[in-house]
Amino acid sequence: MNYSFRNISRVAFLGVATFLGSTEIATASCEVTTGRVSIVGNEYAAFHTIVENAKKCATAQLEITANITKDYRKVNLPGMKANPAEYTATQVTTGSINPLLGAGVIRPLDDLIAEYGQDIPENQKIVIDGEVRAIAYMVATQHLVYRQDVLDQVGAKPPKTYEEFLEIAEKVRAAGIMQNPVGGAFNMYGLGSHFVMMYFGMGGELFKPGTALPAVNNETGVAALEMLKKVLGYANPDILTHNTPTATGEWEAGNAALMMMWSSRTNGLMDAKGSEPVVYENTRVGPPMTVAGGTIPASALWWDGWAIAENISDEDAAASFVAMKNGTSPSILNDETMGQTVWIIEGYEPAPVNEPVLAAIEMGTRRWPATPYMGIMNVAAGKEIADFITGKQDAAATLADIEAAYEASAREKGFLE
Repeated sequence: MNYSFRNISRVAFLGVATFLGSTEIATASCEVTTGRVSIVGNEYAAFHTIVENAKKCATAQLEITANITKDYRKVNLPGMKANPAEYTATQVTTGSINPLLGAGVIRPLDDLIAEYGQDIPENQKIVIDGEVRAIAYMVATQHLVYRQDVLDQVGAKPPKTYEEFLEIAEKVRAAGIMQNPVGGAFNMYGLGSHFVMMYFGMGGELFKPGTALPAVNNETGVAALEMLKKVLGYANPDILTHNTPTATGEWEAGNAALMMMWSSRTNGLMDAKGSEPVVYENTRVGPPMTVAGGTIPASALWWDGWAIAENISDEDAAASFVAMKNGTSPSILNDETMGQTVWIIEGYEPAPVNEPVLAAIEMGTRRWPATPYMGIMNVAAGKEIADFITGKQDAAATLADIEAAYEASAREKGFLE
């Protein structure tokens, strides 16, 4: 699969004309007034903004509905396999687009771009095998979130490495401030993602060069597992059930002081909704951390975008494309929305809450792999690592199980012979 996405640089997020094209800020225009639009996507502030603005295209003859849910990845594929598809447009990411491509449920966008999207900048177009399959609107990464007041109590500065992170966690526990100061999303998919990012930070390669063969059963894989287990030793005992919304709730409840969190969520941690002043007034963000003496962060860059269903009429496809284009147009940017994420939209000016993403880019953070079998690796890792974290299995056996589970699934899907 040939996959391209224009190189990301700090210039992109400063709205410089040389990256984004024209310096003129376009206004949204809804050129289609009939059809059906049904949007599905993840539950976070930036996507709420997109949907609210997409719905401005609704007319008496153009119905626009949305299902915004943390379980969007469980429902978008089956919903789009129907004919006609239940959902006409879906949020997609670096990782979640692959199952949709494999199932043939999202359409090439080149014809729709030619008719309705000629002003969409090239850097937003996700090109796969020579065809535009998605329009990106933001870039994200996992980076540090911490409680300044808690760090002050133990005389610590924000950690720059995972080793410093562990030292601070131990100080917080020893001081009796929190028994389990580490939070985060470590349910099955999240656990796999954290392993991948830790492995990246230690210089690991997930696959043998030029192949879909796994390459995690090695000393670097062992080191990544061991560091992950040390981190989770300072977390709530039920941390392996925590997804991103759960981790957010735990933070807002004042039950954690250190975590790695996706940048698309951090703005919500720092507002007055859902938590007491002692929490949101002391919530701070920092760049992703390095590990084991490495020079690049133990994290990954990730894009979010949108795609249009295959199994719908051309009228509904046009209506959905125009609505989503309106939802991610420069007109959505204002003082309130600027801080929701790092937008890849003309006119974006980074808010302080999003500076860690720019730092991550400058630090050389690796992109999340866009190979169609990457999702299989993430799931295999997430399913197998839990037994290592809970002490039921050693690192070597865990890595062997990850590779075996990955290979079985990859063969089933035709990526390995």
